[in-house]
Amino acid sequence: MHGIWLALVCSFSMLYQTFWALVFGFTASGIIQAYGARLNVARRFGDHRARTVARSSLWGAVSSSCSYAASSIAKSLFDQGSDFTTAMVFMVASTNLVVDLGVVIWALLGGTFALGEVLGGIVMIVGLTLLLPRTVRPPRRKPLLVNSPSPQIPSASRATFGDAAGFVVGDVTMVRYELLFGFLVAGACAQFVPASLWHHFFWLHHGMWSDLENVVLAPLIAAASFVCSVGNIPLAAALWRGGLSVGGTLAFIYADLLTIPLILMYKKYYGRAVTIRLVASLWFVMSASGLVVQDVLSLVHLTPSVRVLEAAGNFQQVTWTTVLDLLALVTLGIVYLAYRRRSRRPGSEAFAKDPICGMQVAVATASVRHQHDGVTYYFCCEGCRESFVKKLVGGEKS
Repeated sequence: MHGIWLALVCSFSMLYQTFWALVFGFTASGIIQAYGARLNVARRFGDHRARTVARSSLWGAVSSSCSYAASSIAKSLFDQGSDFTTAMVFMVASTNLVVDLGVVIWALLGGTFALGEVLGGIVMIVGLTLLLPRTVRPPRRKPLLVNSPSPQIPSASRATFGDAAGFVVGDVTMVRYELLFGFLVAGACAQFVPASLWHHFFWLHHGMWSDLENVVLAPLIAAASFVCSVGNIPLAAALWRGGLSVGGTLAFIYADLLTIPLILMYKKYYGRAVTIRLVASLWFVMSASGLVVQDVLSLVHLTPSVRVLEAAGNFQQVTWTTVLDLLALVTLGIVYLAYRRRSRRPGSEAFAKDPICGMQVAVATASVRHQHDGVTYYFCCEGCRESFVKKLVGGEKS
């Protein structure tokens, strides 16, 4: 019981250290999503030329999403006419080049890893642009309904701070269990998993072979962890403390798009053959990016060497972390009040709330829709729509 208590204290310590980063990161991301000027991007992503890929990367970074929503939006873009490679680039950018992720990485792992996340995102985008057209034959597009209106992404002038607050609350609601699971597992690893076990699991002191084994193995651990998006950052910190190389730690963070539930979504979206090639390509690019970024950081003498994960924070002293957490708490209160005020008013036509997971989605980029009794519902992914339909069917039978 004492060990469990110490593991919980360690988990709370990591939450204490990153609470301000989570709040400020999600808030900045929500503001960007609500106020970012958007156009009908699908038709502009019809090829994978350098300019188109750069534009897709930019919109992906602006349209910050959790991994599940990002994969669904990418599928929607593909169905609407986007090039398959460019849609996958959008998916990678919207999960690896976003504000909230970078801020949390900086708070928990340091500025070097935050820089590595950005550099790795760029390397992955370049790698996918070169690799996917040569390895993956694009699947057949899902036919669009004849009477389906052409999606129009809302302009910045139609957004309000209440809309931004809706994105913040929706995004947090979407990943709350993953965040909790990530912190608890990271605390358990720090308390119960001795460094010697990690040293047996990862090759150490074998030069290039250790680096190669680490970056290849890390995405497999990410796939088995079932934790994606921001939730895998505490796990990455635990693995870094356990001896995983810089490149391996970064490859683990990049691999938030390779969890088993997401791979099953790819199979449903694109079929088995395409999914196998897509997953293999993502795995290769993520591992290679981790190795490349590690070498770049080494060349400029920025390789981190201190492997520290606090087992317990000093909560009795007022530090900058305490001040930032208090400011974050005030910010969170303001955001929640704006969200509640908006919920009492007629909803914005530009945004809708997923009735299953609570995530706010832009109506134009909602990947899945369902009509019932003349009302259109919008969802972040097919899984939420299926859950909604099952509830409707169950309610009608009862």
